[in-house]
Amino acid sequence: MKIVVTGWSGLIGRPLVAALEAEGHDVTRLVRRRPEGPDEAAWDPAADSIDAAALGGVDAAIHLAGAGIGDRRWTDSYKREIHDSRVDGTKLLATALAGLERKPSVMVSASAIGWYGDRGGEILDETASQGTGFLADVVAAWEAAAEPAVAAGIRVVHPRTGIVLSRDSLTLRRLLLPVKLGVAGKMGPGDQWWSWITLNDEVRALIHLAVASDLAGPVNLTAPNPVTNKEFISTLGNVLRRPTILPTPSFALKAILGTELAETLVLQSDRVVPARLEADGFEFESPVLVDALRSVLEPTG
Repeated sequence: MKIVVTGWSGLIGRPLVAALEAEGHDVTRLVRRRPEGPDEAAWDPAADSIDAAALGGVDAAIHLAGAGIGDRRWTDSYKREIHDSRVDGTKLLATALAGLERKPSVMVSASAIGWYGDRGGEILDETASQGTGFLADVVAAWEAAAEPAVAAGIRVVHPRTGIVLSRDSLTLRRLLLPVKLGVAGKMGPGDQWWSWITLNDEVRALIHLAVASDLAGPVNLTAPNPVTNKEFISTLGNVLRRPTILPTPSFALKAILGTELAETLVLQSDRVVPARLEADGFEFESPVLVDALRSVLEPTG
């Protein structure tokens, strides 16, 4: 298949492109700079510009581009960047694909479990309603921006991704040092649910949705066994053989990250399950947290 990928240089994009090429797919990367080869094409969402001619013959699109949600404090300007980088890029790509004479069969357009808002212990599958808050509103607008592709008859999938576990992921980078130093513990109340997925399973699921599936609409990309924050930190400590008895109070998290970011990314509770993905026959290689963390953190070979 000929597959176009945005956000290819990010945490998920690099291994995704490598996996697609290893399977024999022809990958075109959308870049904001001048293209450097036949496998690159230009686009600039901020300028509403895309090389539509380079999309000719594309069978599928996997759209991952967007400013990092947890990379910086949520100032008003950065919140606008988070919103616009997702909505503008999605609308631009969806419109370009819809305008092609030969349209791709599928657009896999990244989304997030932030759609569900703070829901306590409620078990959340894809039928759950939209929650409230900045991130829930962003996700709603982000998914709606793909409507031109839907209207053109393209199968559009919105993979709602949870916490991605990788040595390079923001969550683990922030946790590893204090856990290794033995100065970590539950964060805030500790009973908030964290829904996670390994980077390997994330990549496998995205390829499944683009290549092997007929699913459309929202699909939760989280492992089938979410855990509480307390259990997550405790399990990480067990894997690293370090104690996790020093809690971080909510006020400290808010002071470090900013109130809104801390409440959304750390203290918010989302007990999300991948109902549609599992019903579609996808099998997780790392469905249980302890095994997932070992696969991510322990050296191999």
